[in-house]
Amino acid sequence: MVTETPGLSAVAARYAGALYDLAEPKGQLDACAVDLKTLQAMLDGSADLRYLCASPLLGREKQAKAVGAVVEQAGLSDLVRRFAGIVVKNGRAAALGGVAGAFLALLAARRGEVTVEVRSAQPLDDAQMQSLGAALRPIAGAKLAIDVKIDPGMLGGLVVKVGSRMFDSSLRTKLQRLQLAMKGVA
Repeated sequence: MVTETPGLSAVAARYAGALYDLAEPKGQLDACAVDLKTLQAMLDGSADLRYLCASPLLGREKQAKAVGAVVEQAGLSDLVRRFAGIVVKNGRAAALGGVAGAFLALLAARRGEVTVEVRSAQPLDDAQMQSLGAALRPIAGAKLAIDVKIDPGMLGGLVVKVGSRMFDSSLRTKLQRLQLAMKGVA
């Protein structure tokens, strides 16, 4: 995930609120959410793009052109493309990932949804998603927004984060616990 410095989180929240205020009257909240998830995935998946956004060596104009080309190639909506351009031109390119996350959190909060972060070694099928949703509903509440991220390094199992609580049933963690237990025996 894209990391941010603490000061950028307040900036990201302000930009996310502004985008929300722009998208709501136009009925584009869902489209913006999809586009921002795509943008987040692009930032998470590309070290070059993260460098482009975070590098102080590049000027704002070069960053704006490059980010504009990337978001246009990704097929993002006009509103999100223009908004990303403004964020970059204002010297806040490093906050793009945070803006996306803050917007999605704001949208979920206004809809009364609880976002559940799930990391899995492999994609989950529909039956697994329904089973996971049924298991988490008593813990998280009626409205769930499940955000699944694939982490092939996990080997197997799931890591589920609901608010500040984390449930780790990953194979990696189980093996680490076993390794620690075996060290204690020797």
